Amino acid sequence: MSSTNVQCAATEAPSHRSYFHVGGHYRDTGQDESQHVMTGQMYVEKLIPIDGVKRPWPLVFIHGAGQTGSNFLNTPDGRKGWASWLLDQGYMIYLIDQTCRGRSSHHLSNGPTITYPAELAEKRWTACRDYHLWPEAALHTQWPGSGRIGDAIFDAYYASTVPSLADPAAEQVLMRTAGACLLDRIGPAILITHSQGGTHGWLWADARPDLVKAIVAVEPAGPPFQSTVTKASNAKRFGITDAALVYHPPVAMTPDDERPLQTESYQAANGSTYTLQQEPARTLANIHSVPVLVETGEASSYAAYDEFTVQFLRQAGVRVEHLKLAEKGIHGNGHLQFLEMNNLEIIELLEKWIAKIA
Repeated sequence: MSSTNVQCAATEAPSHRSYFHVGGHYRDTGQDESQHVMTGQMYVEKLIPIDGVKRPWPLVFIHGAGQTGSNFLNTPDGRKGWASWLLDQGYMIYLIDQTCRGRSSHHLSNGPTITYPAELAEKRWTACRDYHLWPEAALHTQWPGSGRIGDAIFDAYYASTVPSLADPAAEQVLMRTAGACLLDRIGPAILITHSQGGTHGWLWADARPDLVKAIVAVEPAGPPFQSTVTKASNAKRFGITDAALVYHPPVAMTPDDERPLQTESYQAANGSTYTLQQEPARTLANIHSVPVLVETGEASSYAAYDEFTVQFLRQAGVRVEHLKLAEKGIHGNGHLQFLEMNNLEIIELLEKWIAKIA
């Protein structure tokens, strides 16, 4: 195995850095009722541009499964990351580690964790064009290096991955509480979510709609009512989340293995089956007023089904735009586009949309 010590230039933007934790509660250790530990807390890193904040709303990054907030600082081959580039544009940045992950301590009472093997990362994210698991994978050209075990850049990336809670609903409940605490503390913000972190963006906006100014959802967990990872029949019971969302008219709570929403399946042009609400559809009572941008890379597996997430959101009354990178002349991106060779071209495009809000 090659060294993960990839030589890096000093590419991070200069900033004032601080950190804190939000949320969390004490519980006994599970072995001694007189001894207590804290659980459910979320680590938050605050970055302020060295020349001062020039934008009205801070940006909060919510990373995906198996990842931490370090995704957005710089790339595994030492180039500037999205957060650093945005600091240069005058944005205040908040980077989190999801609850029970990374610097947000996990306790056994939260449930078991899962770790994505390196081979899964190769097949789905970094070397997907070698495996042909979906048609668009052949277009993947932007990962730096081979994307395979033993490549120094891949090894540096995979070394940064961490275990995640195995139960998505339990994780979402913890993250909704911690996210509401964060927004209560920092005030209005724009959320930038990725992959599994997309579920938390919806839940934070549901919990604090007045404090979420907009959501940029980079390939959010989808498609509706399905999991491409676990294949569980009860996945995303509330359409785009496993934990409860507020709908109008309200939904009746059902057992965990049943959907509280009435659904209907459709056949897509690409041959896949997707699921939406039956008409007349309920609206997302709290999220419908929050502007949303869903962004999709050309070569990602999400290219096959992000459109279904967009359709679900529109059906539920959400003001959503769908940005397909290929239609803007940005080609070859997989799911980890913030680490890929043209990452700054992508964030520059996303920032143009953000600037209309901020």
